[in-house]
Amino acid sequence: METLVEVRSPAEIYDTRFVPALFAQWGPIVAAEAGVREGDRVLDVACGTGALTLAVAKIAGPSGSTVGLDANPEMLAVARAKPVEIEWMQGVAEALPFADDRFDIVVSQFGLMFFEDKPKALSEMMRVLKPGGRLVVAVCDAVENSPGYCAFAQLLDRLFGEMVGNAFRSPFTLGSADRLHQICDEAGIADAEVVRRNEKVRFRSVDDLVSTERACVWTLGGMLDDEQFERLLNGSKSALRPFLIDGGAIEFDMPSLLIKADKP
Repeated sequence: METLVEVRSPAEIYDTRFVPALFAQWGPIVAAEAGVREGDRVLDVACGTGALTLAVAKIAGPSGSTVGLDANPEMLAVARAKPVEIEWMQGVAEALPFADDRFDIVVSQFGLMFFEDKPKALSEMMRVLKPGGRLVVAVCDAVENSPGYCAFAQLLDRLFGEMVGNAFRSPFTLGSADRLHQICDEAGIADAEVVRRNEKVRFRSVDDLVSTERACVWTLGGMLDDEQFERLLNGSKSALRPFLIDGGAIEFDMPSLLIKADKP
């Protein structure tokens, strides 16, 4: 009898695996740092499947409005399937399709490190903010400050070389307050503040972490074959043992850096 194999898009895998493990917990943190209030008009740039967008929309409520913008149509397709009153739009951060001074709050979570022109993206976010509005942008802190991911990156280096290890490190490349201040200066944001906040990464098991990374087209996806992933899984069971908690789940810190700026 033929076995049916479920095929899911990278966006669906992102939403069902990465969002619960890494990103959902950051939505309320970023919303609080931005000071989102009921009735606010909010824009989430690089919204993905909506982890942060949902958090800000819940606060802004029906008297406010929330727009989620992303360049990836597959991400937006997953977001649009959610039963929420949010306007989902396709577009890029470097050329936001909005008039000046439109939003009370602009937020972005774990997208800036992938933008082609980071200063331009920040300047666009400030442009669409109303005077007195607030911008908050979250990026991953340096991988060295996330002990589980640091151990995983070092394991990749040992097993397959630094090219593979550095591919995994790509989301962590903006983990420097000095670098973020430099980008803000280039964007013309003179009084930006960079703060550090901490949350936890939680996977159901080491196997779940490795299989999730295997499915990630933005880092390891397509780089390793079946035999190499089997070696990675076996090595991870030892390298990540210090982060095991009750029941075989895995948990460790993943701090982030947040850019905070008010529009004069």
